[in-house]
Amino acid sequence: MAFFRNICLVEAPQAFITPFPRFITDCIGVCYLAAAVEDIAESLVIPDNYYNDRLAESFDRLLQRRKIDLVAISSMTGGFNQAVRLAGIAKRHGAFVVMGGFHPTALPEEVLGLDCVDLVAIGEGEATFRELVLHGPSRDVKGLAWREGGGIVHTGERELISEVDSIRFPMRGLRPERFGERGEEYTIDTIYTSRGCPWSCSFCANDRMHKSWRGRSPENVVEEIATLHDPNRKKLIKIWDANFLTNIKRAEAICDLMIGRGLTNFRIMTETRAKDIVRAERILDKLRAVGLNKVGLGIESPNPQTLELMNKKNSLDDVSRAIGLLERHHIGAEGYFIIGHQSESEADTMAYPEFAKSLGLKQALFMSMTPYPGTKIFEEYRSEGNITSTDWDLYNNFSPVVKTASMSTRDLVRMMAYCNVAFCNYRSLLKRQSEGAALLVFLRDLFQLVFLFKVNKTLDGPEVATIVFEAFERYLATSPQIEYESKPSSGPLRKPMRFSLEHPSGRRIDFMIRQQGGKRLMTMTDAASAQTAPGPVVRLSEVVDAAWSISMDVLMRLLYRNELMRNNPGNKSRRQALALLADRDVRRAVVRAFRLYRGCFRHRKGG
Repeated sequence: MAFFRNICLVEAPQAFITPFPRFITDCIGVCYLAAAVEDIAESLVIPDNYYNDRLAESFDRLLQRRKIDLVAISSMTGGFNQAVRLAGIAKRHGAFVVMGGFHPTALPEEVLGLDCVDLVAIGEGEATFRELVLHGPSRDVKGLAWREGGGIVHTGERELISEVDSIRFPMRGLRPERFGERGEEYTIDTIYTSRGCPWSCSFCANDRMHKSWRGRSPENVVEEIATLHDPNRKKLIKIWDANFLTNIKRAEAICDLMIGRGLTNFRIMTETRAKDIVRAERILDKLRAVGLNKVGLGIESPNPQTLELMNKKNSLDDVSRAIGLLERHHIGAEGYFIIGHQSESEADTMAYPEFAKSLGLKQALFMSMTPYPGTKIFEEYRSEGNITSTDWDLYNNFSPVVKTASMSTRDLVRMMAYCNVAFCNYRSLLKRQSEGAALLVFLRDLFQLVFLFKVNKTLDGPEVATIVFEAFERYLATSPQIEYESKPSSGPLRKPMRFSLEHPSGRRIDFMIRQQGGKRLMTMTDAASAQTAPGPVVRLSEVVDAAWSISMDVLMRLLYRNELMRNNPGNKSRRQALALLADRDVRRAVVRAFRLYRGCFRHRKGG
């Protein structure tokens, strides 16, 4: 008989959700733990309302109505404060609390300093958790730590799971409903085909948690993929390995098995090294055939010296070649860049967006160096006094928590805004045929940028408005050449399109799009506040107010449904649109955005 019988598992949510539906958590970590004890536990449960702001409330109600003797909480650094709140609720109901995951593994002594945590599980959790459930806290169970007699007991390091095919498939059906979808039916889901990583980049904690790379067999991987496949509904599947293409022959075998079994109704994204894309050139057609749609490339920096300091074995020649190969095979490439390296200045950072564009990237994420506990970067920045905050809520890659030799934390915030503004090629805006259509695209991109800064709780709305406006001013000062080769089918613009962006102080930037031969050109000019605006006016204060009025929960509902509609056009898309319209909170957000759009025309020409 198991020592613990009735178990509740919770993955502590990030304090702030980034506005990208592909990064929404699928609770896979705790589903692996559930599978590890499914045959020995009497009951297993994950609380409802995980994907909105009412998790703590529903967790409390769950513990009131059900007897739970063990609460297992998995936590990344950005969700650790949330984990502590959940642990406090569990202790009030008399449950035994174990914490695991990346953050507790990196800082077990700090976590055990909390009265609400009884025990920490360190490293890979499946075998450790199973033995804990069977035997309770015991010195015979490796990978545990707890308080005892004024000190801390460590039971020794748990060896890695060498036979990764022995790991049971995660219990996806245990997950709570998400935006109308049951746990086994999520249309955005995650699969791990390997554990660990052969590299040890200084900013990554994978080396601390999973260590050496171990790949599942192609047959084992495809058996799990078959449980996710739906011939009538295309899903977005994230192959979220640290490096999916470590073994090219294995990746090819996975593709061959998927194609042979007809398991190809997916849109797949993954992350890997540029050099591995080059190594995988001969199988890119097969990867595309099974649904590979986007690859995230950790480019990090255009500076070879910076890459060396990060132990990032990245050749910029490989990066350029990899992007070209992906484009040739109709697979999207998204570049990941990190700003805030100790040796880099603002001038160095301003080169990032131009470098990203020179590579031919159409999508890029500019993130702040984040010193996660358990990484070499954490020790380096801490030893030099360059970590400016240990409020774990800010550890989400988009809320700077460091300073550098020449940049403050606020400087890094401003540089993130600049990189986003300067990288945008404005192609989607330039190809529009009407002023109203162009304005809609501009507002969409502006909203996304504002929401990106909303995840930083140290910023208020007026400060974000200033940061965004100054980013446009800084970009304007570089005398940008913004153009688009218009297609003959669209026809030339009959007259220039104009609109303006206005800071709360009255400062304004005027935009004009005009036809010049076969190209469309966009120019930006500083305008005195006293001058009459030549077209619709986007008031940044109103954009920020509208963004602040929409919760991240509502935004994610909207983006999630949009992802599903994108993957499944036609009747299925219409049904999703109707489901969105039935959501009162989403309707309010859409109405607010529409009023904002209409208001831009009321502001034109001083009206």
